[in-house]
Amino acid sequence: MNIDRRSGCPINLSLEVFGDRWSLIILRDIIFGGRRHFRELLNGSMEGIASNILADRLKRLMELGMLTRADDPSHKQKAIYSLTEMAITLVPILAHLGAWGRVWLPVSEELSIRAELLEKGGPPMWDKFMNELRHEHLGASPAPSEPTVRATLQAGYDAVIARNARSIGCDPAP
Repeated sequence: MNIDRRSGCPINLSLEVFGDRWSLIILRDIIFGGRRHFRELLNGSMEGIASNILADRLKRLMELGMLTRADDPSHKQKAIYSLTEMAITLVPILAHLGAWGRVWLPVSEELSIRAELLEKGGPPMWDKFMNELRHEHLGASPAPSEPTVRATLQAGYDAVIARNARSIGCDPAP
């Protein structure tokens, strides 16, 4: 891992890895959104990342050992990005960031429900999710039990969207 070091402080070094605007968002979309291809990351980002920035951050995350890239066997021109163990172990940190943001920042209900569920699920849910990610990205066994943590988080999001749509008298988008 090649990091320009201002000091050996672990907080400083972590900020040198994640201190840019996009790296954690990309990892969030891979971890929680299951996005593994460049186009999925580009088009699925509600924050609107530019393609050149995405390409640069993916390259940097690979150089740092957070992601790997492999050819997609189903399509010659596609690549599949996978999390490494180093990235998978960010799940508790992301859960804590989400919990902090829910308390101190003006979050939306639909976009904070996953953070709430992760916070309530605590370390047992985080461990289960990390094991599911190890299976999905590293080929570790055993296969995850159903429902997966990602499916549980998505169901929570879908429920909030449906409830909010009913409260304003319209059908939720599919």
